[in-house]
Amino acid sequence: MQSGSFYQNYREVRLLIVHYSATRCNRDFPLDTLRRSHLSRGFASIGYHFYITREGEVHICHPAHQIGTHVTGWNDKSIGIYYEGGISEKGVPADTRMYVQKCSLLDLLRLLKADYSQAKILGHYQVSPNIKKACPCFDAKEEYKFI
Repeated sequence: MQSGSFYQNYREVRLLIVHYSATRCNRDFPLDTLRRSHLSRGFASIGYHFYITREGEVHICHPAHQIGTHVTGWNDKSIGIYYEGGISEKGVPADTRMYVQKCSLLDLLRLLKADYSQAKILGHYQVSPNIKKACPCFDAKEEYKFI
């Protein structure tokens, strides 16, 4: 993907928010399952802008210039990035990202920062102290502070 080709600055984006799928690392959560899940919850489509599978495939789920549905109170000022996993085989929150997922996430965040240079990178739980989830099971703010 090239910077600028998918991420047009049609709206003010202050945050790039990383989420997890909250699925066990030994179970698949395909894109079609994500779509069905969001449709069953009443969404018009997938609420996240991007989905990164365990294999490192980056799927564009929602145009970045449109408002998504992924974090209450910040949807209009953010882009949501979702990775497959986040729960250990034993069922507890854990950073289960595969190396290839980490590489894809890093590449995607670099591209997005090229277009939204003022946007901060945060994990879902870092958006507000009222969020009581472990999502995305790692410190995105610290891990990506150099971008």
